[in-house]
Amino acid sequence: MVIGIFLGTLFSTLAIGTPIAFALLACGIVLMIHLDFFDAQIVAQNLIHGADSFPLLAVPFFLLAGEVMNVGGLSKRIVNVAITLVGHVRGGLGFVAILASVLLAALSGSAVADAAALASLLVPMMVRAGHSKERSCGLIASGGIIAPVIPPSIGFIVFGVASELSISKLFMAGIVPGILMALFLCIAWWLTCRKDNVEPAPRKSGKEILHAVLDSFWALLLPFIIIFGLKFGIFTPTEAAVVVAVYALFVALFIYKELKFNQLYDVFVTAAKTTSVVIFLVGAALVSSWMITVGDVPGQVVKMLGPFLEHKFLLLSVIMLLIVAVGTCMDMTPSILILTPVLMPIIVKAGINPIYFGVLFIINTSIGLITPPVGTVLNVVAGVGKVSMDDLVKGIWPFILAELLALLLIIIFPGLVTVPAEWFGGM
Repeated sequence: MVIGIFLGTLFSTLAIGTPIAFALLACGIVLMIHLDFFDAQIVAQNLIHGADSFPLLAVPFFLLAGEVMNVGGLSKRIVNVAITLVGHVRGGLGFVAILASVLLAALSGSAVADAAALASLLVPMMVRAGHSKERSCGLIASGGIIAPVIPPSIGFIVFGVASELSISKLFMAGIVPGILMALFLCIAWWLTCRKDNVEPAPRKSGKEILHAVLDSFWALLLPFIIIFGLKFGIFTPTEAAVVVAVYALFVALFIYKELKFNQLYDVFVTAAKTTSVVIFLVGAALVSSWMITVGDVPGQVVKMLGPFLEHKFLLLSVIMLLIVAVGTCMDMTPSILILTPVLMPIIVKAGINPIYFGVLFIINTSIGLITPPVGTVLNVVAGVGKVSMDDLVKGIWPFILAELLALLLIIIFPGLVTVPAEWFGGM
């Protein structure tokens, strides 16, 4: 009964166009009324408590860093390095997009920011080279969702807060899966672009490669600072976000000098607006998640999935299919906040490593960012790349399939996550 009321309230409020944060608040209030202990003070306390989290301080700083990198020339230099390294191979600009996606993912942690930056820089170049616009946009959107998997990841921060797991361990566990997603995208791009009549760009000389690497040295140094600092406990993920933001500001203002002081206001306002949306979502979700716990929704779901608890592969497969379905109609952050308190008790009861599950969860919700009709990254790339949504959906399916196959491979072989994570100190 409680599950039916929660889902009915959620879907009915979303169906009439209610913003997701207010829909989550409505779910919590309706459950309170159903359980006969409505209290406005409890709603307010949970709303404030949800946003009052030290780990969540990482979100505004990582978002600020992403904005600074795009405006301050760091993203542009990362793309230039990728072009000099792999731009000369057949279909090279596609491999450039994938490599640049991985490098940018290790800088910002924001799928939307990375995809928007790459679409504005690379789509015109790929079209001029002879690649179809819809497939080029599809590849860039698919590469953009590597950002929530490779640290620093805003998705892992939100999941860590919702599940009370170590964000540092989640970060370290996401490195290899993110690279695996990139490899599957490379295979998919190689298979789909073979028939394109494209003349490869000339191979860059060693001098040109060296110049590009040196020019982007300060941008390329940032991922190593993050991973080194987290692995050896020099700073927490929240402190890492501050380091990233300050470092990016310093480099953009005083080394590359592409970010001007009169642009700082707009950069800060943009980051603040995005932050406000995320934090309000987290606070609203805590109202619902508190009521989900009080109403024993996790216990009811455990009973429903009881036959699968002894079969981890089947259980994970069922849960992943559920998340895929949710991802088609809901953005990443609300998906994490709604599903995590329901699914984590099941994962613990089944004896599945929570960090490993967290990686699977974030990969799956990341794929939701490029699945129609709601896919946020899909919509951003369609706008930046000036391609219709129908055409973009046709162009992106091979890459969605590739990333789903990467997810399936990780489900079948958990060691792809657990073994490297142990080496990085993430398990």
